[in-house]
Amino acid sequence: MSKRATITRREALRRGLYGTAGLLLAEQATAVRAAAATVKAKAKSVIQVFLWGGMSHTDTWDPKPDAGYDYTGQFKAVIPTNVSGVQLGDLFPQLAKQADKFSIVRSMTHRNNGHETAAYLMQTGHMPGERLAYPCIGAVFALLKGYNAGYKGLIPPYVVLTQPQGRFSEAGFLGSRCKPFATGGDPNASRFEVEGVIARGITDQRQTARRDLLRSLNTFGNSMPDNPNVVEARETERSAYNLILGEGKDVFDLAKEDTKLRDRYGRHTFGQDCLAARRLVEAGVPYVTINYPGGWDTHSNHFGTMSRQCPQLDQGLATLLQDLSERGLLESTIVWCCGEFGRTPRVDWQPPWNGGRNHFGNVFSVLVAGGGFKGGQIVGASDAKGEEVKDRPVYPIDLLGSIYALAGIDANAKLPHPEGFDARVLASTESGAKSAGLLTEIM
Repeated sequence: MSKRATITRREALRRGLYGTAGLLLAEQATAVRAAAATVKAKAKSVIQVFLWGGMSHTDTWDPKPDAGYDYTGQFKAVIPTNVSGVQLGDLFPQLAKQADKFSIVRSMTHRNNGHETAAYLMQTGHMPGERLAYPCIGAVFALLKGYNAGYKGLIPPYVVLTQPQGRFSEAGFLGSRCKPFATGGDPNASRFEVEGVIARGITDQRQTARRDLLRSLNTFGNSMPDNPNVVEARETERSAYNLILGEGKDVFDLAKEDTKLRDRYGRHTFGQDCLAARRLVEAGVPYVTINYPGGWDTHSNHFGTMSRQCPQLDQGLATLLQDLSERGLLESTIVWCCGEFGRTPRVDWQPPWNGGRNHFGNVFSVLVAGGGFKGGQIVGASDAKGEEVKDRPVYPIDLLGSIYALAGIDANAKLPHPEGFDARVLASTESGAKSAGLLTEIM
């Protein structure tokens, strides 16, 4: 006779609560999938501006001028935009003139204050600490909008300007094929020395001579031109040299752009990163990430760093949106800009920070534009001092799910795992990932 299992009152309550939570989470997942099914896919490419380290939301796109000096420090002033009722911090006068082209989510939240774990959350939509290391959104695009979609471009389908993020393995279990092509170099230099494409001190003529010498010495290949392995090797060589000497090299040659336009973007690394990103989108690259040079981890010297970097961010990003719009590319290109979290609204005046802001995942801001996202809107709100979500929380799964939906990617699609695990594009809410729904109000 089997022995009847007994449970305590506490365990019964726990199981009941978990069961109720599971039903609610399942309902959320169903609602998200249903909402995604109604979204018209418009986006062909994505440009992600990743403000790694975490930019302060209250000094920039969610200003709190009445919060008091301990919160605002020297950045109290706000400015109007070309959208009635929408204000920005006064370090963003050029973006203020383009506010009709973008929307700001002021209620982004995940409450995670670790660089690595928060970056993983924001770029994968999966909870850190799971048994699988998931790919970031760029790697997913490389697979589903690149290789699996018949992408024929000479440039890899996922490009990072200029250095990889480094906080986690961006390709995850998808492996090296979906890793980003990190350009290296500096697009603001006289010659943008792209890793593996444009080498210092080697002219095109010398590169061509090297290729011709290699071919002349390849006696095995020359004697067996129809061998399948030789044919495959020559096709690989042809693609590589087309990237080095042909179309690929031309995309990275910013000298081909009008000097006045380069000046508009800003003669600094970030501004020229934005120009390079536009050229990559024009070439059909599905996903481009700009990792902001220098970062925003402003525990100390916060106000000095912001005074230097915000004008560059303002100039480059505003010009990118305007340039994409003028070329008819904004309708098919999503631009999203944020860090892994924000910064503490209350300034830390104590040594050793002496006026710094620390990590803050409770609430922060994200800028989204193009590819089906409406402009001129504010989504959600933080409280009076920017410390908590006041209205309409937006979680990583909601943001990434909206981007996937606009690109025609099924967030529930199964990804190929080398060991056959059931791995999906986005986490199900049953896994613990929170969701309040897609950004349908701006889609």
